[in-house]
Amino acid sequence: MRYLLIVAAILLIHEAAFPQSAVSNFNFIEYQRSFPRLNEAWKRKEDTLMKQFQEKGLAWPVKFMYLRSFKFDSKLEVWVKNNRNEKFKLFKTYKVCALAGTLGPKRMQGDYQVPEGFYYINEFNPKSNYHLSLGLNYPNTSDRILGDSLQPGGDIYIHGSCVTTGCIPINDQQIEELYILASHARSQGQDFIPVHIFPIQFNTAKSNDYLAKYIKDFPEYALLANRLKHVYQYFESTHELPLVLVNKKGEYEVIGDLPPEPVKEVKVVKKREPRPVKEFDGELTAVVNTLPVYPGGSPAFQAFIDKLGKDMAEYLEDGQTKTYVMMEFVIDADGKPAGVKVIKGGNNELNDHLMEAFEKMPTWKPAVRQEKNVAVKLKQSIYVEK
Repeated sequence: MRYLLIVAAILLIHEAAFPQSAVSNFNFIEYQRSFPRLNEAWKRKEDTLMKQFQEKGLAWPVKFMYLRSFKFDSKLEVWVKNNRNEKFKLFKTYKVCALAGTLGPKRMQGDYQVPEGFYYINEFNPKSNYHLSLGLNYPNTSDRILGDSLQPGGDIYIHGSCVTTGCIPINDQQIEELYILASHARSQGQDFIPVHIFPIQFNTAKSNDYLAKYIKDFPEYALLANRLKHVYQYFESTHELPLVLVNKKGEYEVIGDLPPEPVKEVKVVKKREPRPVKEFDGELTAVVNTLPVYPGGSPAFQAFIDKLGKDMAEYLEDGQTKTYVMMEFVIDADGKPAGVKVIKGGNNELNDHLMEAFEKMPTWKPAVRQEKNVAVKLKQSIYVEK
């Protein structure tokens, strides 16, 4: 057979495998509450949890629960629903308060790695050395094939006390809540509470950058990372759990394609047209006795240019950090700016604002030729930088 269809493989994830009624002949919650530590936690926490469920529009007690953890992002999410036809809803996110190892799966005893893959809760320990703990079925079928054949390791838990050598630790208050939720789900008949452990939260840019660098150094990890990402994306799209099997090589195989992404309307942005130039239609003089003077003289004009270079930085395009713009303009016989245009550099939006600023310049002292005011053409470069 292509797939190893043993119980551990099928019941890793698929919600259809959850039984509708409890399989135990005794009351699971009563048994758990017979332990003093957990009973005290139950008294403190259950009313608060019920109110939190009510505030989020969730039915109490929880019947189906799903956990997913992100190693690099140090998060543990709790998703719940009350019947198999519903979609999972996020109830709460806990901070994973300590981390051992690096990205990548656990392959042997003593490597201090947190596993990566698809697991379920297989143990409730109310007498844990780490306050309370929920055991995971590591090594699963994939781990037994790909890990060390003699010493793959074990004893992987979600627990309290905020210390770890390869588990998923949260604080004591949080593990009390999680333990109570899991106990309710177990007593309602969810015999296999799925726990997915991912290297990163795949919708976070910083985390994806870190993963890309890790895969560059360890390219053999790419296959597993991609399979994990597929399951993450499937759940993100549907809030339902896919079926995951394990092939003879120990590789996870996800059954079913990702749902098609909705077609997004593409907004067409019309490219900005250049501002029309108002040409100067008067007579220009090439040779003058004195040039036009900006109000306040050359220092004032330089201050105007410097300020303009800073103010125009916001109109640089994406990826554009600086530009030189060559302006051409006329100061007419009355000292008024006219015929303003950009002859080099910039972009349409930037140039429009520069032209507007030059057109609004105050009146200059006009140029003089043979004791007569005349119009002259000037050029000025402007340096714009973010």
